[in-house]
Amino acid sequence: MATFHLQIVTPDGVFFDGEASRVTVRAADGDVTVLPRHIDYVTALGMGEARVTGSDGATRRAACMGGLLAVSGGAVRIVATTFEWADQIDENRARRAKEEAERRLAGPDADALAEARLRRALTRLRVVE
Repeated sequence: MATFHLQIVTPDGVFFDGEASRVTVRAADGDVTVLPRHIDYVTALGMGEARVTGSDGATRRAACMGGLLAVSGGAVRIVATTFEWADQIDENRARRAKEEAERRLAGPDADALAEARLRRALTRLRVVE
């Protein structure tokens, strides 16, 4: 199985650094899948589910929010604001965050930040469900 080097970086540091045979992320204008020998490419990341298929063929799901995807010289780098494997997302915490954001949106102090927090919580919940 053909592979490429994949590095995923977040503000906390290197999240993943290894070989992959496929990666799918939500770009700003829709889902993008990168396979081995992909052309050089750069795009902004949106908010949604990411899927990483390793060199062993196993696929892991993750919540990925914001940042960029860059393919250069056959290597792929994801620089994400947030990247969390589905099996590591605390579902109860995500539900509480969703409820808090909904409460803020329903109140007189509704703002873009509360809306962004709600979208982030909903993305995490979709990935774990």
